[in-house]
Amino acid sequence: MTAGDLLLAAVLDALMGDPRLSPHPVRLMGRCIAWCDEFLHARCRGSKGLLIAGVCLALGLPLGVFGMSAMLIGLAERLDSLFGSVVTIWLASTTLAARDLRDHVRAVERPLLAGDLPTARLALGMIVGRDTAHLSESEISRATIETTAESTADGIIAPLFYLALGGVPLALAYKAINTLDSMVGHRDERYIDFGWASARLDDVVNWIPARMTAGLLILSAALIPRRSYGVGRGWVVLLRDGGNHPSPNSGRPEAAMAGLLGVRLGGTNCYDGVAEERPLLNPEGRAAELRDIALALRLMVVASLLGLMLAAGWRWLL
Repeated sequence: MTAGDLLLAAVLDALMGDPRLSPHPVRLMGRCIAWCDEFLHARCRGSKGLLIAGVCLALGLPLGVFGMSAMLIGLAERLDSLFGSVVTIWLASTTLAARDLRDHVRAVERPLLAGDLPTARLALGMIVGRDTAHLSESEISRATIETTAESTADGIIAPLFYLALGGVPLALAYKAINTLDSMVGHRDERYIDFGWASARLDDVVNWIPARMTAGLLILSAALIPRRSYGVGRGWVVLLRDGGNHPSPNSGRPEAAMAGLLGVRLGGTNCYDGVAEERPLLNPEGRAAELRDIALALRLMVVASLLGLMLAAGWRWLL
């Protein structure tokens, strides 16, 4: 794909986001994963069988998505070069989630501003896995900031990285890996073996993008005219606390965000009623507040624009 295709894909995502009534490759991947999950669990016995099945799924789905998308784009281009560009741009836009992330964060922020905690909790439950029914305003703000930082990495910067590196097929293969991790890459009894390969592969493909995202967030803070951010503190917390997270990648952008905002992230999260303690990022920071959501969202937007410029510049050089 060209630099122009990539820019148009980003514009399309910014304008339309993810219309729920339109066909979407990631939703198709999700249905495929859900079917494979049930099919393979019904036929595999023992941890070894589930592990082998999980490895096959973790490798087979991304490879299949890569091949099918490459063939689809190739066919479209043979029919008509303009049609090929349209298909490329549309598929590229489906790998990006900037508009969706912004809309979901706003959906949490708006009821908080109105003092409507129940609605804010419901909206937050759409974008996080933790229990939200009894969260305070500060805890809702913390969870929103954490998911903003993490989703900037795997929903925006990582797809841009793979679009720049290998075009639409590679970016869609990345989305397949990321979707696999979100659906089966858990450590509970059902997925500890079956989802092991998906979780490990997701760690590998997000290693560079997560660290790029942390750097772009800090650079964004330095470029924003109103200095509401602690740029130096962002570097300190990133380098000191970035590895203090169950994920080898998510802690990097979250630590950078914590330092930039001066807030304390991490701590106690509940999943299906079970409390889980996570290390604190920037433990000396203050508790997150409602106003921090808008500051985090501004960083996400600027970091995304910087990532887009880098990706388009790379494609232009090629």
